[in-house]
Amino acid sequence: MTVQMYLARRRQIEIVLWILFLIVLWLVQFTVVYLEHLGGESRFQPWEFLVWEGTSIFVVGLLFPLILFWDRRFPLNKETLARHLIIHLLLTLPWSLLHVVAMVALRTVIYSLEGGSYNFGHWGIEFFYEYLKDFRTYGFLLGSVYFYRFLLRRMQSEPVPRSHDGRLTDSVERPERLLIKKLGKEFLVNVRDIEWVEAAGNYVNLHLGDRIYPLRDTMAKLLERLDPVEFVRVHRSYIVRLDSIAEITPLESGDARICLKGGQQIPVSRRYRDLLKARLKPN
Repeated sequence: MTVQMYLARRRQIEIVLWILFLIVLWLVQFTVVYLEHLGGESRFQPWEFLVWEGTSIFVVGLLFPLILFWDRRFPLNKETLARHLIIHLLLTLPWSLLHVVAMVALRTVIYSLEGGSYNFGHWGIEFFYEYLKDFRTYGFLLGSVYFYRFLLRRMQSEPVPRSHDGRLTDSVERPERLLIKKLGKEFLVNVRDIEWVEAAGNYVNLHLGDRIYPLRDTMAKLLERLDPVEFVRVHRSYIVRLDSIAEITPLESGDARICLKGGQQIPVSRRYRDLLKARLKPN
């Protein structure tokens, strides 16, 4: 599979790989725990180990999008690293609480279906034990997200800038925030929150939900600064975030129309239609 094909089907591949990773992790964890009890006189049945590890990993999979959401709200970069890192450390507590509550609830239901009952043990002691594991899991998942993004940039042959001492720095060409001047005030707009962009004379209008921020720039120059993995130009006057697209309707004229998840409709010109299709489908 070529890089272009991978990027075109990136979302589907990511979901499949994530599911496979969870399944493999489930089997590995089950094997480790089962072998630990195999040598002794364990009062537990093999299916119980499967349930324990399976419910834990299943809930981790469900809660992973929450980490992505918090990362969008509190991204880790050189300007905000110290402050946002503390926030993420604090967020491990509610994340672990959600994980443990959901995990215990699932185990209780499964045991009741088997005609038995599940005893989690002393909540204070057991939650502390689970939190230590969840703390490491949260850090591993968050770190994996940033490592995966780094690999994506390398796949696209994008330069990864470094400081004089060799440490990674933020790319000037790919800013995570844009400084916007509006009504005599200055705003920092998170690039990840931009759903679509519209040309407006000497400005471009950044659409973030029902908010609009004018930026003095051209479409071409702004597109160079946006992540090509996330954004695509569909018209001389429009740029959209791929994740914001709900559906695409081909038109008899050869053009197309995009309906965004927020309900907005964006025209797609024939000039850019093939580019959009290439980003959404394999070559």
